[in-house]
Amino acid sequence: MMTRARLYRRLMGTALCAALLVGCAPVGPDFVRPSSPVVKQWIEVNSPSTGQSGLTSRSAPVVKWWQTFKDATLNKLIAEAYAQNLDLQVAGARVLQARAQLGIAFGELYPQSQAIGASIERRQVSDNLGPISDIRRIIPLDTEFSTSQVGFDAQWELDVWGQQRRGVQAARSNLALQVANYDDALVTLTGDVAALYVNIRALQESLAVARDNIQLQQESADLTQLRFDNGVTTELDVQESTALLNNTKALVPEIESDLQQAKNALAVLLGTTPSRMTSLLGNSGRIPSARTNVSVGVPAELLRRRPDVRAAELAAATQSAQVGIALADLYPQFILSGAIGLQASGGQDLFSAGSNTGLANAGVVWNVLNYGRIKNNVRAQDAAYQALIANYQNTVLTAYSEVESAMVAYAQSRKQVGFYEKSVAASRKAADIAIDQYRDGIASYSRILNTQTALLRSQANLIQARQQVSSNLVAVYKGLGGGWQIRQNQEFLPETVLAEMAYRTDWGDLLEKTPTRASLN
Repeated sequence: MMTRARLYRRLMGTALCAALLVGCAPVGPDFVRPSSPVVKQWIEVNSPSTGQSGLTSRSAPVVKWWQTFKDATLNKLIAEAYAQNLDLQVAGARVLQARAQLGIAFGELYPQSQAIGASIERRQVSDNLGPISDIRRIIPLDTEFSTSQVGFDAQWELDVWGQQRRGVQAARSNLALQVANYDDALVTLTGDVAALYVNIRALQESLAVARDNIQLQQESADLTQLRFDNGVTTELDVQESTALLNNTKALVPEIESDLQQAKNALAVLLGTTPSRMTSLLGNSGRIPSARTNVSVGVPAELLRRRPDVRAAELAAATQSAQVGIALADLYPQFILSGAIGLQASGGQDLFSAGSNTGLANAGVVWNVLNYGRIKNNVRAQDAAYQALIANYQNTVLTAYSEVESAMVAYAQSRKQVGFYEKSVAASRKAADIAIDQYRDGIASYSRILNTQTALLRSQANLIQARQQVSSNLVAVYKGLGGGWQIRQNQEFLPETVLAEMAYRTDWGDLLEKTPTRASLN
């Protein structure tokens, strides 16, 4: 009879042989970052008009780029969005999900089936079975008996071809991918909050300009009415001034509507209700402007800074491991199984030395009849991998293009501001001269009509140009992949959410930013 010690030694010897087999290199491709175009210099930074562009590559881009606008309200909005945005919380939850999935993958490296079981059974054999009844006539038999047992069973598919190790690689890459997706969501969030804030301030300025022009045009309309009442001019001047005044008044409801819609959109990004926007933003404000020189660094830094580029690379790395997992199905599977325990029938001592029982088994399974389906699955996984390689390369090209486009738009919009400032000054002076000449009777009202229309248009153009400068600068920083670094050394979900999850489910230390290896097993 095999003793418990002998059975244990046999199982350990089998496991040692298995470990030698598992030492084989995994099948499938080892991931290498795909090649991509390399940009050595930014076009706009190194153009002949570099001195006027406001862009410099002499230093790396700032991390908290929104602070360059020196706007306390904008800083507060970014902080609140980071703490409360729900799309960001979705991305954070996926990071935690990927951590748990990595723990599952680690577990596949060990015996996949492990169970401790116990049972007690009582059985009675029918007295009317032919052989039993015949034998009982000769030898008395007990047809009622019981058995009890307790034991431990385990089954282990050996990772000879590296299928489980590729699974761990895929899970690691997927975890890093979800972190990169979180960072990308954070970059998008900070950029969208800043862009909406710039738009809101521009609309508030536009509303103030419209009301100033309404006041100016109301004074002109009063003047035409007075001159008409005194018989100095015709009703034509009165109707023209009334038309201009009401056209300008009609701008106010449209601007107010756009302003409220922008506030509503900002409220969603902040994870709050629109009713809080007025207290956060106030009823008036100026378009934020940044410092003159903007640091953009060098193109080589872009691939390390932009989370979407990292995410595209990690998606390809994850799929590369999936190719190896599919390839392993082409080869035979080696399976070890074993059991050790105690077993006794009724009336015997279950925990005596004679009750020892055990089983050790080594087997092989090879799906040779499914080769066609398995090979086509390998091909499908490889095609998906190739698509993700192309996606990575396209993401890199798109990143370069977005930054270059934002840079040129920023540089050119800065030039526009200078021209429109001169236009506004000239239009304002022209409007004043036209009113004086009309009052003195040496100019027709059409001069006032034209100059006040031109003034309103020039002021609107200047506001739009100033908005474009700030919006394009936000696009530059967003294109450079800045802002995600603020999550470093921070949890991926708010503390209140983490506390709720910990209360609902035993997460161990997986809710922490640096879970231990033991918690993943």
